[in-house]
Amino acid sequence: MEIEPYYWLIAFVILLLIEAVTMGLTTIWFAGGTIAGFAANLLGGNIWIQIGAFLAVSFLLLVFTRPFAVKYINKDRVKTNVDELAGKIAVVTEEIDNLRACGKVQLKGMEWTARAVEKETVIPKGETVEVLSVEGVKLIVKRKSV
Repeated sequence: MEIEPYYWLIAFVILLLIEAVTMGLTTIWFAGGTIAGFAANLLGGNIWIQIGAFLAVSFLLLVFTRPFAVKYINKDRVKTNVDELAGKIAVVTEEIDNLRACGKVQLKGMEWTARAVEKETVIPKGETVEVLSVEGVKLIVKRKSV
């Protein structure tokens, strides 16, 4: 079974396009591997040598360059995970009362539905609270310790 060299080049272009669209450092390592497969093809290697070169170079690039790339290239990437809200301080904008299923807080310029961690606790409007966790679209809060 013989593979034409342009298949490696097509795979290279497709992987680079995926990387350009996602910008997630996910396929760039394999794009490098396709170059090794392409080179093995040009040197007359059979399909197994080509695939072996592809896998070996992809693995080496992933292991040795990914930590550097993540640290220096994606360092300004903004986290979008709401779990980073835990530990932040918010201001109660609507009384928090779990029994009446009401309560809102202001945090980072946004209003969030909030519930107190202690089920019977009522936290009045204007008080500051600490975010403990996020459950669905609700912040679980407690009174801020003085």
